[in-house]
Amino acid sequence: MATAVRHQPVLPDRVIALLAPALTAPDAVLVDATLGLGGHAEHALTQFPNLHLVGLDRDNQAIELSRERLSNFGERITLVHAVYDELPEVLRSLGLPKVQGILFDLGVSSMQLDEAERGFSYANNAPLDMRMDASTGVTAADVLNTYEEKQLVRVLRMYGEEKFAGRIASRIVKERAVTPFTNSTRLVDLIRDAIPAPARRTGGNPAKRTFQALRIEVNGELDALGAALPAALDALCLGGRIVVMSYQSLEDKMVKRAFAKGAHPDIPRGLPVIPEELLPWLRLLTRGAEVADEAALADNPRAASVRVRAAERVAA
Repeated sequence: MATAVRHQPVLPDRVIALLAPALTAPDAVLVDATLGLGGHAEHALTQFPNLHLVGLDRDNQAIELSRERLSNFGERITLVHAVYDELPEVLRSLGLPKVQGILFDLGVSSMQLDEAERGFSYANNAPLDMRMDASTGVTAADVLNTYEEKQLVRVLRMYGEEKFAGRIASRIVKERAVTPFTNSTRLVDLIRDAIPAPARRTGGNPAKRTFQALRIEVNGELDALGAALPAALDALCLGGRIVVMSYQSLEDKMVKRAFAKGAHPDIPRGLPVIPEELLPWLRLLTRGAEVADEAALADNPRAASVRVRAAERVAA
């Protein structure tokens, strides 16, 4: 299936509208720090004929599929195999001290979810991999089979906000002693059995939180985001804009805090004159986190959990 057909980006019109004032600048550069299958990138390049796109992704397959999708734009695209916390090194290597726009579309991509063999989805039986870069790092199976029980509890509680982390971790340790975990169906069944019946009746698939936690742990997502956000804000030129799309509360809280630090600096009371370095250097462009409306949900059901925050650099 053609890449453009198999992938519809979430809220493309709203995302591009938030970035648009910065992208009209001559020789503007947009960094898509989570390129995926290039849906948002294609919208931006089409709307702004002079725009240059720098696309980052840790998934080599995504890079190649995006290269195919965006081939009509020729030299206007630069695609790099990198995690978004490597943004400063990427921009330095390209001779770009500042850029006009930056986009983060966080979480697992539609391609990774749709390809059952990647192990991201609890709806299909597949190897427990979950690596966004399949060429390196530990797998979800490695985590399940080697972490101590208290480590598993920490991962499930911290990254999945799983109330029954202790029960699930205990079952995992007991079961792996008999047979190591290799596939997703066995894990889904274990989780369902570990969670009390009343708790299984609401909130969707009971495995959702555990799979989210494992994915975040395997890919170091929150650590990478914690390093990437300040680096991205530092890379914005005056008038530059950043949009971050989050799909779970832990990510959104990190984005909220990073933006608040620039938009609402902690100024000591009673100062007769506020030093320039303490003045706000970010302007928030969204009121809180924006969510998808009914029309957007009808167009793309994957927009159901998105939270969008945007900001503009207003001081050097």
